[in-house]
Amino acid sequence: MTQRSSAPLLTRTALTLVSSVAALTILIDQTSKQLILNTFRPGEVLPVIPGFFNLTLTFNPGAAFGLWSNLPGGWREFALGVSITLAIVAVCIFLLHPNCQSTLARVSLSAVLGGAIGNIIDRCTYGSVVDFLDFYLGSYHWPAFNIADSAIFMGIMVVVFLPHKAATPEDSANAPSN
Repeated sequence: MTQRSSAPLLTRTALTLVSSVAALTILIDQTSKQLILNTFRPGEVLPVIPGFFNLTLTFNPGAAFGLWSNLPGGWREFALGVSITLAIVAVCIFLLHPNCQSTLARVSLSAVLGGAIGNIIDRCTYGSVVDFLDFYLGSYHWPAFNIADSAIFMGIMVVVFLPHKAATPEDSANAPSN
């Protein structure tokens, strides 16, 4: 029988870190989208690095890469609602998981959480997500995306490729208390 530590997995310091990173991600995401909305008309393109990168205002009614954008109204919202809810619950579970107690893991998961919330704000405000980063080579375009999408992607990649070490009772005993 293994002994479980009574130390909380999310201390006050960890909770402050998580909420600060998520809030900063939301702030940067929403500010960048507002700048684009104030500057561009839908479909307008501004070449930044010709042949590679444009700024352009697009609206994505679906999920990542336009997933579910072709579903009929009602079904699309249901699929999005379920997937967003599951994603946020998964991030919260990972934040509490013993293998995700490092600062880097918490920052990465917080960026995912902030990105998800940033895109939820768009859905509630505009009915779709505001995208504006358009990378391409020749006629091959990556689907347009935004800062929230970048935070989600980078956060997931860091967590996936992070070396994982389960927290031990000794780690909890040596952790600062709050």
